[in-house]
Amino acid sequence: MPVKIRLQRHGKKGKPYYWIVAADARATRDGKYLEKLGAYNPNTNPATIELNLDGAVQWLQNGAQPTDTARAILSYKGAMLKNHLAGGVAKGALTEEQADEKFNAWLEQKADKVQTKEAGLSEAQAKAKADALAAEKAVNEARIAAAAPVVEEAEVTEETTEEPKAEGEVAATNEEE
Repeated sequence: MPVKIRLQRHGKKGKPYYWIVAADARATRDGKYLEKLGAYNPNTNPATIELNLDGAVQWLQNGAQPTDTARAILSYKGAMLKNHLAGGVAKGALTEEQADEKFNAWLEQKADKVQTKEAGLSEAQAKAKADALAAEKAVNEARIAAAAPVVEEAEVTEETTEEPKAEGEVAATNEEE
């Protein structure tokens, strides 16, 4: 029975959420699976990936073939590297301790890359928010400046309409006398 490591779609329309599963290659995309290995949420930035690393490596060692997307996810999380290092240990090229040291060094390096990306995204988001606020202030100031002459004109017309009434009242009082 050929086994594939692939994505099984869940979630709602327009908001996909995937399970990473080991399944028979003949099964349907969202059908029966042998083992759930993790989850992948592409809706967040950066994408959220939860993976049972040991389970994925075990399936890879047993001959499971990942799909292209699943291979990229497994590579991103280090399952492909761990499988490669386990093969080196089995052949005697490395000891278990050396393989663990290499894998832990790679994990630290990967964590630093992810942390710098998250920091860059948060900075970019803060900058975009500040730029939007500055643009909104500029629009509001322009709107206030455009409305000021209209308000002055309205005050002038009120003054001119009040003055004839005042003269008319003076003339009416003069006629009564």
